[in-house]
Amino acid sequence: MAFEEVCPDRIDLIHKNYRKLCNLLVDVEEWGQVVIIHMLTRYARTQFVSPWKEGDELEDNEKNFYESDDDQKEKTDKRKKPYTMDPDHRLLIRNTKPLLQSRNAAVVMAVAQLYWHISPKSEAGIISKSLVRLLRSNREVQYIVLQNIATMSIQRKGMFEPYLKSFYVRSTDPTMIKTLKLEILTNLANEANISTLLREFQTYVKSQDKQFAAATIQTIGRCATNILEVTDTCLNGLVCLLSNRDEIVVAESVVVIKKLLQMQPVQHGEIIKHMAKLLDSITVPVARASILWLIGENCERVPKIAPDVLRKMAKSFTSEDDLVKLQILNLGAKLYLTNSKQTKLLTQYILNLGKYDQNYDIRDRTRFIRQLIVPNEKSGALSKYAKKIFLAQKPAPLLESPFKDRDHFQLGTLSHTLNIKATGYLELSNWPEVAPDPSVRNVEVIELAKEWTPAGKAKQENSAKKFYSESEEEGDSSDSSSDSESESGSESGEQGKSGEEGDSNEDSSEDSSSEQDSESGRESGLENKRTAKRNSKAKGKSDSEDGEKENEKSKTSDSSNAESSSIEDSSSDSESESESESESESRKVTQEKEKKTKQGRTPLTKDVSLLDLDDFNPVSTPIALPTPALSPSLMADLEGLNLSTSSSVISVSTPVFVPTKTHVLLHRMSGKGLAAHYFFPRQPCIFGDKMVSIQITLNNTTDQKIENIHIGEKKLPIGLKMHVFNPIDSLEPEGSITVSMGIDFCDSTQTASFQLCTKDDCFSVNIQPPVGELLLPVAMSEKDFKKEQGMLTGMNETSAVIIAAPQNFTPSVIFQKVVNIANVGAVPSGQDNIHRFAAKTVHSGSLMLVTVELKEGSTAQLIINTEKTVIGSVLLRELKPVLSQG
Repeated sequence: MAFEEVCPDRIDLIHKNYRKLCNLLVDVEEWGQVVIIHMLTRYARTQFVSPWKEGDELEDNEKNFYESDDDQKEKTDKRKKPYTMDPDHRLLIRNTKPLLQSRNAAVVMAVAQLYWHISPKSEAGIISKSLVRLLRSNREVQYIVLQNIATMSIQRKGMFEPYLKSFYVRSTDPTMIKTLKLEILTNLANEANISTLLREFQTYVKSQDKQFAAATIQTIGRCATNILEVTDTCLNGLVCLLSNRDEIVVAESVVVIKKLLQMQPVQHGEIIKHMAKLLDSITVPVARASILWLIGENCERVPKIAPDVLRKMAKSFTSEDDLVKLQILNLGAKLYLTNSKQTKLLTQYILNLGKYDQNYDIRDRTRFIRQLIVPNEKSGALSKYAKKIFLAQKPAPLLESPFKDRDHFQLGTLSHTLNIKATGYLELSNWPEVAPDPSVRNVEVIELAKEWTPAGKAKQENSAKKFYSESEEEGDSSDSSSDSESESGSESGEQGKSGEEGDSNEDSSEDSSSEQDSESGRESGLENKRTAKRNSKAKGKSDSEDGEKENEKSKTSDSSNAESSSIEDSSSDSESESESESESESRKVTQEKEKKTKQGRTPLTKDVSLLDLDDFNPVSTPIALPTPALSPSLMADLEGLNLSTSSSVISVSTPVFVPTKTHVLLHRMSGKGLAAHYFFPRQPCIFGDKMVSIQITLNNTTDQKIENIHIGEKKLPIGLKMHVFNPIDSLEPEGSITVSMGIDFCDSTQTASFQLCTKDDCFSVNIQPPVGELLLPVAMSEKDFKKEQGMLTGMNETSAVIIAAPQNFTPSVIFQKVVNIANVGAVPSGQDNIHRFAAKTVHSGSLMLVTVELKEGSTAQLIINTEKTVIGSVLLRELKPVLSQG
């Protein structure tokens, strides 16, 4: 703490204490750990090279794999240093990892920022679980942690995607926590999880916390701009919110819709007309100004509505907010330039009102507009460019995260939290291009050891010879070496008993001289040398025990298994030194080789048992994965397992397209406020492999609770089966719930009739499936398709000729039209003019093969091959008009 306050920039004072600080970090009290970790983070950024280039350079090496050996060797030599992490760098990362388990949130946050700023990107992922754990703390800790996660999730989404549900908003969360969670969910949104997140956002919009509901609408707008696949879906959902009872929700929706329409205004003229009608009811200034801006920008697309809007605004001009007045002036100017015949007098009237307004901004804007659009003698050269100035193409707004510009602050600091540089903040330096000299961190341990020896012997001139000639000092040396490594000390003691003083002296010399290296991470070359010498010393002892081990091996195979590794080590050492040994030693080597050959069979049993254990891993691993139990990919895998015994031709695949069209099951007028819609998710049904999966959405449009919603009497044709959903105890006013059920239609389009009941009433409803929803997509090769098609000819084949414009016969158009009508899978085709699709019926598993063959001109032939001729004919009748129309 004193260092941080007095001289935080004196990095040179840390050099000699760096390794000591790293090793003692675990034993320091918690708040001391926080200070030391922050200090070492700044130290690491100045002393080590960046570990983040490692992946790119490895990729370069892979790309140049086929170059000549000489070129490859030169490049490898040049790039060798950046690949290798400094041992001191690794020491810091390794010694801080256990602190992620600390009970102190500040310590965990400090380690997290250290990993974020100095560790390789592949290793930074381990901090995500620890940070998510901190979200169970009090709200103050949650706020800081979520702010840091929000910054991290912008750059590395993959770190927190497995913990997506941990960021779902709870009703008990304060608004500041809800807003941060929304920010993180937006950063983590992608094509795979956006549908789940949008359902979650729909619930948030209904929150009583209006500030949070408004933030959710902004989040939906950001998702729509970031993920183009859901732009239209989000826009339609926001338009539905325009009829919400809450004015704040409506106002925020208008503002977000305005931003979205800037991206594609041509396609949404109807939405602009709908928003113009809201001017009579919306009172929030920002929303009114947004609607007026939209109408002004698109005044040529709504020529009948825009002048009437200006007329209404002229009436209420004096009572409007200043922001709205400015937009009224802009609207009048744009209409004057595009439709002066209808709006000339109206615009002049508004300009006269603005001329005497109390706000000087409005008076200035009025004078500017009058001089620009109304030609007179004093008008300047700009008047002729007035239309280009007012009606210029405006760039679409860029909706970005408010945390995007915080990444230049160190995580976990006050500056990062406030997004401004606080007093006393020390910036992290950039990584050096070349690492400074690592020897500055070395500590001179040898001199200390000499001073520690008894007086009169520490300063002898011939230290190498006289030092080792004293048995007393030999013991001291042995003791000092045992401080760094107890094993070498015990072995040198044993060698002293056996009388091999030369080897012992040499070894103790090696140990004492390399103590410095053991302090700095023990370089690999010295470690190998010491290991080799230690093995050579232990050789005599292992040789003397050979007979005993041989006897034990003959008695029991278990003991030989336990000792096999030590015997093999000693035998390999004996072989390496066989040239300098006596004949008796060479005979022992021969015996060792024989023993090694005999024991070669024993490890096989271990290998088999290990393989057996590995076989259990695939079974247990998926259970621990936090994936949803009913995810589409998992259902597809389960379906694939069910079909493993069937023909290789039939392999159920995931649906390539799921239409969002819903069907009315019960209208709210008929259901006394209870509305029900259903749609087909095109997934294998979880209630039975012969059933079609159906999802029903129930809405309570009344202001009272609806209780005990359930399925009543069923009126099903013979053979049809139904698995109903569990009764719903109650549905809150304006509430909504989605349930799943399954129906076995027996490969027919018969209607399933039943009663949808509440506590007080029963309503007769029915579901008739489109023929395309009675299928499951099948993946198969072109060869298998032709083989199956050859067996389904004659009565099993129906065809029709289609006439359409050539632009409707492009591969993408044909694919989209076919999969929109039927749940089929695309089959690869080697011919550009032939498009093939395959599926199987849900109930019987009969193949359904669809072929679209393009002919010359603007004609094509549609062919369907299947054993279920009735379904094939119905599918043909449905596909023909769709493929023919433009």
